[in-house]
Amino acid sequence: VAANPQGVVEAIIPAGRCARVRHEGLREHLGQTIYPLYRDWLPASGETPRDFPLFFHYVTVNPGPDSEDDITDIYLPLR
Repeated sequence: VAANPQGVVEAIIPAGRCARVRHEGLREHLGQTIYPLYRDWLPASGETPRDFPLFFHYVTVNPGPDSEDDITDIYLPLR
């Protein structure tokens, strides 16, 4: 991917296990889904996160602004 003003870069997501949680609603509210993943689920699961950041799959992609109908899958890479 060529340099661009949006900061989009090409990278490879390494294969491995992940926890996935679905966020439904405005993307600006993703934190409301991410924080419980780390605060509640991760300690109770006995899992350990991998040394790789969360990544997102935008299931719905709309040309306009964020919408209450947006669906985003959040992936937490696990060891």
